[in-house]
Amino acid sequence: MKKIFLAIWAIGSLCACETIEEKVDYTYKEVPFTDVHFTDNFWLPRIETIRNVTVPFAFRKCEETHRIDNFAVAAGIKEGKFNSPYPFDDSDVYKIMEGASYLLAVKEDNGLDAYMDSLISLIGAAQEPDGYLYTTRTIGGSSIHPWAGKKRWENERDNSHELYNVGHMYEAAVAHYQATGKRDFLDIAIKSADLLCNTFGPEEGKLTVAPGHQEVEIGLVKLYRATGDRRYLDLSKFFLDARGKYDKYDRNSKDQFRSGAYWQDHKAVIDQDEAVGHAVRAAYMYSAMTDVAALRNEQTYRVAVDNLWDNVTGKKMYITGGIGSTRHGEAFGKNYELPNSTAYCETCASIANCMWNLRMFMLHGDAKYIDVLERSLYNAVLSGISLDGKEFFYPNVLSCDENGAERSEWFNCSCCPSNLSRFVPSIPGYVYATSDAGVYVNLYGANQAGITLGNGKRIDMSQKTSYPWEGNIELTVTPESKQEFSIMLRIPGWVDNRPVPSDLYTYMNADEKKIVIKINGEVQNAPIEKGYAVLARKWEPGDVIQLTLPMEVHKNKANDKVEADINHLSVERGPIVYCAEFADNNGAVLNYVLKSGDEFAVSPAPALFDGVNLLKGHVDRVVADKNYEVIKSVKDSLTLIPYYARSHRGNGEMTVWFPSDDNILKKQLVERGRITDKVIIGKKSSEDEHQMKGVSTNTGGPNTWRDASNGGWFSYTVAVNPDKQMELVLTYSSTDGGNREFEILVDNKKIAEQKLRAETFSAWIDKVYPIPFELTKGKKTVTVKVQALPGKIAGGVFGLRTQKQKD
Repeated sequence: MKKIFLAIWAIGSLCACETIEEKVDYTYKEVPFTDVHFTDNFWLPRIETIRNVTVPFAFRKCEETHRIDNFAVAAGIKEGKFNSPYPFDDSDVYKIMEGASYLLAVKEDNGLDAYMDSLISLIGAAQEPDGYLYTTRTIGGSSIHPWAGKKRWENERDNSHELYNVGHMYEAAVAHYQATGKRDFLDIAIKSADLLCNTFGPEEGKLTVAPGHQEVEIGLVKLYRATGDRRYLDLSKFFLDARGKYDKYDRNSKDQFRSGAYWQDHKAVIDQDEAVGHAVRAAYMYSAMTDVAALRNEQTYRVAVDNLWDNVTGKKMYITGGIGSTRHGEAFGKNYELPNSTAYCETCASIANCMWNLRMFMLHGDAKYIDVLERSLYNAVLSGISLDGKEFFYPNVLSCDENGAERSEWFNCSCCPSNLSRFVPSIPGYVYATSDAGVYVNLYGANQAGITLGNGKRIDMSQKTSYPWEGNIELTVTPESKQEFSIMLRIPGWVDNRPVPSDLYTYMNADEKKIVIKINGEVQNAPIEKGYAVLARKWEPGDVIQLTLPMEVHKNKANDKVEADINHLSVERGPIVYCAEFADNNGAVLNYVLKSGDEFAVSPAPALFDGVNLLKGHVDRVVADKNYEVIKSVKDSLTLIPYYARSHRGNGEMTVWFPSDDNILKKQLVERGRITDKVIIGKKSSEDEHQMKGVSTNTGGPNTWRDASNGGWFSYTVAVNPDKQMELVLTYSSTDGGNREFEILVDNKKIAEQKLRAETFSAWIDKVYPIPFELTKGKKTVTVKVQALPGKIAGGVFGLRTQKQKD
């Protein structure tokens, strides 16, 4: 019955709408995720983990954190107040509901179906009579969130997130309608969208605003697809076109918040050619722009998204496919600013990058967009969720010291867990696409699919493969009857020695092996068009395609303009970027050197991380004696694991990029030899060892930061050399600024005063404070105190050490 309903829905809307017309659409269309079913050991277990663990866990957290209660209070069903950290917390519920709908679409679950019905009933009851839906304002009173403003839409350009929330609601409602055929959630969405159509627009008396956090634009497009109501598509474009018109921004300011760049509101969207500002907002906006370019045949939009894509892939993307390099505004940095230890790479931004690149493929039909999508998917996205589906990364660094990095169960701002809940179940919809020419095979992984061609005829296709660990792929094609069409097999860029479709990263070692394609055992010499091997023929039921992709180990070099990666190399094999982690390498990895001639062998590890391929090789390791007087290079083994699989075995060093010159590490060890003592900030055992004390002091948790507010302070007792001139080194984040002003004292004697200011992108700043010799002479320890000035904040401090002054 479900398949019959979906077929009816695909032919025409069941909704009442104001204007229905023949739709202009993408030339290349994804095959719905409901028609693709993974059978592999890579994606199928992950989707089932989302079903059985992540979605129930995320719903439970929404209950525990009152996100769901907010709807009940707004509906008058419960007494209480708005009880969430942020006004956009409504959206977490919607995103998880979207993921749950995807799961319901492919597998019946009466319990989940009933729970969804109960949530939809709550949401409907919380909706105001005219369609407005925003729990913090409906609840009102003293608990209304300060970001909401005093009246509707007043702070939408900034931080109210009124439109952001309903955008996610529209996506969830459409997904639920497609999955179940039930209209109740969709009707709530239509009622809300009709309010927006009556409120915003170019007509006299209506409002013009550029949404502060883009998302409603995507939701309106999906609602347009579900209903055929052209007003929703037109309103999506109206919201996009509203950017660059706000006259209160200082367009010449270099501060992204003053210029509007943080919100991508600094220029009209068709004039934007550099990715700036909040990375998730940006990629959601670019996705919507790509939709509008296709659905309205807007050439200026097409040119703009092409230019923006060139900028991101050519100057602002990490080797993992992550985007957004700075924690200052969770934003893009300048061109080529891609620091590793402070990399932000928000999980939501990686998801948005995948969403955008799928749309760019559907616009252009070029495999290069799937290359970027695949890189982000296997590395940056999967990094964000633990293998058991219960813990998450918000930022995804590419390097960390002995402090390590830990996933968390939940966050006050929990956009990433809820986004993963909806995105991972949708991945089957990224595997295949169709056009009038035939079928595109975009991603590889064992699956079974039913595909409807442009002429309405249906074929079955199955894949057998151990991808991404192996490059042997077998596809069985079963049309209803013998018929002529083309099958386009994506040849990944990494096969052609092109890790990304730009000069941002290049391989040091060219792969000489070639792909092999066979049909029913006969080798084919297929033409390559836009990155696809085109197999055009009359296909018969049971035809078998065999594709062999060479899976060589590659060493990557970054463009010389990426300062953080100069004289460094990284390693990848197939679509997987590798890293070294402390647990496999004698507790430390930041002292290894990787040279272009170093070789690695593949080592399957079926019992590790749900079955992965490790890489093992012999490389140089720089070591020092106890007193750092003898520093030398020795040969040692190095084990690499997939980047996404890190941080499952405790805290410690990890890196993706390795120095290619021994001297880089030798200089670092000379500096390390000066260190007398070091506090691992936020780590309880280290702070206890150093007798941490404080008033009004806070920490970000293990291995992060410590500060003190409202004139408070914190202190540590640290070792010093009684006979040497000493220095104190405090580590700050370049993104901290504002009212952070404090004094630094050693044994209650002031040695410095510090005022922090925010920089334009993330970096660690080691600030050196000479300690007067009379304060340390003859002593083995001193107490370092960080004291906030009245009404100010002390720190945050991300690291504290004492060291001998250079001779």
